Amino acid sequence: MAHLTPTPVIEPLQDRTMILNMGPQHPSTHGVLRVILEIDGENVVRIMPDIGYLHTGIEKTCEAKFYQQVVPLTDRIDYLCPLTNNLCYALAVEKLLGMEIPPKAQWLRVLLNELTRINSHLVWLGTHALDIGAMTVFLYCFREREDILRIFEMVSGQRMMTSYFRIGGIALEPPLGFFEKVRDFADRFPSRVDEYENLLTGNPIWLMRTKGIARITAEDAIALGATGPTLRGSGVDLDLRRDMPYSGYENFKFKVPLGKEGDVFDRYMCRVAELRESLAIVKQALEGMPEGPIKANMPKVVLPDREKMKTEMEALIYHFKIITEGFSVPAGEVYQAVESPRGEMGYYVVSDGTAKPYRVHMRAACLANLQTLPLMCEGRLIADVVAAIGSIDIVLGEIDR
Repeated sequence: MAHLTPTPVIEPLQDRTMILNMGPQHPSTHGVLRVILEIDGENVVRIMPDIGYLHTGIEKTCEAKFYQQVVPLTDRIDYLCPLTNNLCYALAVEKLLGMEIPPKAQWLRVLLNELTRINSHLVWLGTHALDIGAMTVFLYCFREREDILRIFEMVSGQRMMTSYFRIGGIALEPPLGFFEKVRDFADRFPSRVDEYENLLTGNPIWLMRTKGIARITAEDAIALGATGPTLRGSGVDLDLRRDMPYSGYENFKFKVPLGKEGDVFDRYMCRVAELRESLAIVKQALEGMPEGPIKANMPKVVLPDREKMKTEMEALIYHFKIITEGFSVPAGEVYQAVESPRGEMGYYVVSDGTAKPYRVHMRAACLANLQTLPLMCEGRLIADVVAAIGSIDIVLGEIDR
C-alpha cells in the first residue's frame, strides 16, 4: 500500500491567534489548493500553501509511453495553455534529434501559442475580477475566450486538449477558412480589451483592492524563482520569447510590459498589456506566414501524409513502424524552456537511446510563483489573500503534476 503523507497539523504561534483553512474547496483558491492561515482577527500572521491534492503522476507516466504518445499528456499539465506545453516538449525532443522545423510550422506554432496566451489571460482576468467582486468582466472575458476555443476546435478537432503540435511540426494543415477566422478575431479583439479596461483600470473599488496590495520586490521575486508577469510586475525585464527566442520568435517584434510597484495592480496591468502584445504577434504571423511544408523531412520519425500511404509502400511501412514501435532518440539529455502565460515552463528530457524517454521532468512556473505568496500576504488582511492568489495566476495541475 502506498505511503500517504499525513495532513500537516499547524499550531498557532501566539495565544491570541487562530488557524484557518482556506480550501481546498474554497472558490477563490483557483484550483485544489489548501492555504493554511494563522490570523489575528482579520490580519494574516502566517500563511502556508499546502499542495498535492491534484497529483496525477504525469511525469512518471511519460516514461512508459513512446515519445509521440507523451504529447497528449503535456496538454494536461496546464489546461489553460496546452499548446504551450505541446511546444515545449516537442522542442526538447527535436533538440535531441537534431531536427530542423520548416518555417511555416514554426510560424503556425507562434500564432497558436499567442492565441493560447490570450485564452489563458482571459480566464485569469475573468476569474480574478470575479474574486474581487466584478462579475461583468468575467462574462465578457469568456465571450472572447469562446471565440478562441472555436478556432482551436477548427484546427485540431478539440476545444481544450488539442494535442495539435507534433515532434517535427504540426499534425495537420489548417483547414479552409482558418486564417480568415483568426483575422476576424484579431480585428474585433482590441475593442474588447478596451471594454475590460473601462470597467476595471480606473474603477475606484478595483484600485482600492489592488493598488499597494500584496507587494513583492524585484529582489525577492528573483530569489524565489518567480517568472512571467509575477516577476515582470516587480519591474524585472525578462521574457524568454525575446531573450532566448525559440520557434522563430526572433522574427517578431513586441514589447515586454513591466510594472514598478510589484503589487496586484501592476501584475494586472502587465497581463492586460500582454493581451495587446500577443494580438500584435498574431497579426504579424498572419501577415508574414510563409508557404511550404508543415513537417520536418525525417521519414522514420515524422508520420507520412495519408495520401502518400495510399500510393507508396515505404510510407505505409514507416507509418506502421512509428505507431507500433515508436522511434529511437539519440542518448542524451536536454532542457528546453518557453515563456508560458504564467512564466518559464521548462522540460527536462533524458533519452537512453530507446523509443521511450528515460526521464521527463517539467519545470512549473506556478510552483515557483506560489512561493511568493507568504511574502505577499503576511501582515495584510484575509481579503487581500484572495487578491494575491488571483494575481499570481496559478494552475494546480501544473504545480502538482
